[in-house]
Amino acid sequence: MDDDARYRDGRSDFVRGAKDIAKVAKKQVGKKMGRGADKVADEYTKRSYKRFEEEDDDDDEDYAGVPGNAGGYYRNDSRANDDEGHSDSTEGHDEDDEIYEGEYQGIPRADSGKAGGMDGVTDAQAPQFRDPSAYEAERRKDQEELAQQYETILQECGHGKFQWTLYFVLGLALMADGVEIFVVGFVLPSAEKDMCLSEPNKGMLGLIVYLGMMVGAFVWGGLADRIGRRQTLLISLSINSVFAFFSSFVQGYVSFLFCRLASGVGIGGSIPIVFSYYSEFLAQEKRGEHLSWLCMFWMIGGIYASAMAWAIIPHYGWSFQMGSAYQFHSWRVFVMVCALPSVAAISALTTMPESPRFYLENGKHDEAWMILKQVHDTNMRAKGYPERVFSVTTIKTVKPMDDLVNLGDGAAWHQKWRIKLTTLFHQVWHNFQAVFSPEYRRTTYMMMAVWFSMSFSYYGLTVWFPDMIKYLQKQEYASRTKFFAKEKVNHVTFNFTLENQVHRQGEYFNDKFMNLKLRSMVFEDSLFEECYFEDITSSNTFFKNCTFIATLFYNTDLFKYRLVNCKLINSTFLHNKEGCLLSDVSDENNAYMVYFVSFLGTLAVLPGNIVSALLMDKIGRLRMLAGSSVISCVSCFFLSFGNSESAMIALLCLFGGISIASWNALDVLTVELYPSDKRTTAFGFLNALCKLAAVLGISIFTSFVGITKAVPIMFASVALAAGSFLALKLPETRGQVLK
Repeated sequence: MDDDARYRDGRSDFVRGAKDIAKVAKKQVGKKMGRGADKVADEYTKRSYKRFEEEDDDDDEDYAGVPGNAGGYYRNDSRANDDEGHSDSTEGHDEDDEIYEGEYQGIPRADSGKAGGMDGVTDAQAPQFRDPSAYEAERRKDQEELAQQYETILQECGHGKFQWTLYFVLGLALMADGVEIFVVGFVLPSAEKDMCLSEPNKGMLGLIVYLGMMVGAFVWGGLADRIGRRQTLLISLSINSVFAFFSSFVQGYVSFLFCRLASGVGIGGSIPIVFSYYSEFLAQEKRGEHLSWLCMFWMIGGIYASAMAWAIIPHYGWSFQMGSAYQFHSWRVFVMVCALPSVAAISALTTMPESPRFYLENGKHDEAWMILKQVHDTNMRAKGYPERVFSVTTIKTVKPMDDLVNLGDGAAWHQKWRIKLTTLFHQVWHNFQAVFSPEYRRTTYMMMAVWFSMSFSYYGLTVWFPDMIKYLQKQEYASRTKFFAKEKVNHVTFNFTLENQVHRQGEYFNDKFMNLKLRSMVFEDSLFEECYFEDITSSNTFFKNCTFIATLFYNTDLFKYRLVNCKLINSTFLHNKEGCLLSDVSDENNAYMVYFVSFLGTLAVLPGNIVSALLMDKIGRLRMLAGSSVISCVSCFFLSFGNSESAMIALLCLFGGISIASWNALDVLTVELYPSDKRTTAFGFLNALCKLAAVLGISIFTSFVGITKAVPIMFASVALAAGSFLALKLPETRGQVLK
């Protein structure tokens, strides 16, 4: 029995030993096969940096001890720890089980994670003990290696369902920006009567949105480089939607002005973040084209705003009021509807991930790897290749900048927040200053000049065009004015609309004006004796140097400011209409014309969008920018022939269709000229400068309406010519990896 037991024990030991030898052999074969695949991949991709150490294939002990290389990413580091035990993510497999291709095997760890806890602490604390310039040089080297590797990873992920889904999500955010530009201009004719706005108040309301967007672009652009593209965009869109919604209910001018300012601050982050965010999911051969396609959503926003204004604002029956204190008219419904694209963008954006490039720039390897795997798997499944495996295991990460200060658990919450906000402010400010460092100074100054010249001419002319159309409409309306002199009217009841007339030295005795609408009526040096005015609604109507004797005004809006140098003898005002009333329904035609002109002007950029998208990657960004600016400059000289309403509308469409190509090229160029850790900061600053130039252009150009067309034409032409010349001095970015 003892011999049999010893025999069985010896046999069991022999079997276990044989199994162990087989396992070790299988592992070594797998390692060597993996290393062979790595070398083939290295030859295929032709990387500009060395990913693997020179090592002896036959020396297994040396192979197991090779330190991981953060630059390489094809199946090298993940096998280095095979002998150390199983990963938690593969728990549930026996040692003898096979892991099939395509099965989830856990997140590959970056080198910093494999080096051990002490090494990770040392890397995090390294900036405190080494020369800042040397540390910055290391970060720059890491960024250059990451740029090359990231481009190769995007090539493997492909372009497909994920990018198109993100395209429509970010398009909603860009659409909200386009809507914001048009909202105030469309509601101003109605809001000015609802809030009794003076001319300076109307001017401030028109410019406040641009001022808010200027502040928002700078603030959100800087924050997006520190706390993330997605998170910052969600915050900015939330602010925009909340205050846009509130602005539809507030009654006073100051509160409405504040809400539109805050709404503009929120939407100001849309353009710089959206283009930077989307570009970091696009390979270089797709980037110019698809960023140009994304620009179409700004046009769609303008069309949406015009269509909604056309459908909602003229319908005054959609309103209600509570006494004279609270009024909710149709233009407020329009303001509420215009907040919907922002709300839709927020809802859709919550389903999308953060930019993996942002994570890699901040040392977050695992999060970036998971997102890139999601992009790869989504595209491969949509293309019918679900079996294709994401072969990337390790991605180069950039050494992060100094993190926020940790005060420990003993500090009060307000101290923690104060330190965090102060540190964040200093980081954003340092990043902004880096945009003007010697490396980027020339590029930044050139881009500032191009952005300013483009914005000054474009926004100045696009606002000048509608004002000129209104001026021509007023001239045409004034040419149809009827004049009456020294007429005598006795015992007549007027109960119909009087419009566009001038009555001089008339005498009206015992006449009744009842249920009457007076539009653009002027009575000069006239006498009203024993007359009766009841239920009068007036617009642009004045009584100048008139005398009223024993006349009764009941329920009218003929306030004192409509009676200029008039004498009132035994005359009485009873139950005057309070507040400011909306324009008459007769203004419907004029309102429809304003919306229709804006609709045509926005739709006219469609051909320019299509052409720029198709040619952006073929002729280059600089040629597109300079060529479009030169053609726009030439088209400005045709403005001198715009002497009619139809001619001005045609010229507006021509200018918009040509100039949009230069805007698309400028957006793409701005994204590609700056590195990822400064991209939204630089874009936000340049976009803020753009809004400042827009305010200056609008103020200067509109001041010449009705005076001369030569000055606006000259300003626009010079600005566009200067912009096209400076654009040619910028570096071409076509075919380059994203810095």
